[in-house]
Amino acid sequence: MSVVDWDSAVREAREATGFRGEVTGRTIAAVRAEVRADRREEFDSELGALGGGGAFEAFLDHWWTQALADAANDEEAREHVIEFADLAIALRVRAEGGPTHTADAVEQMITGPAS
Repeated sequence: MSVVDWDSAVREAREATGFRGEVTGRTIAAVRAEVRADRREEFDSELGALGGGGAFEAFLDHWWTQALADAANDEEAREHVIEFADLAIALRVRAEGGPTHTADAVEQMITGPAS
């Protein structure tokens, strides 16, 4: 994904959620610097075990969200930043032509009967 597309996803997510907080860059170095110190070993371990392709994107999405959540001042701010991050990631995936699901479809996947 290009920087322009990512910037557009972040901008659209900000507008939709009203999030105005600081946004950590979506790079390994920026995320690692912002993840709480007690989680860096886990971050490094997962990074070292990664393969390529989608696994890397999923890793970076997870830890980017975690870095933003770690910086939140309280539970309400944490919930708001997670809502923002989830939307920004969904917009990134959509821009890349990846699969997207409605909130109802996700809810059904979570609560639906096991197959």
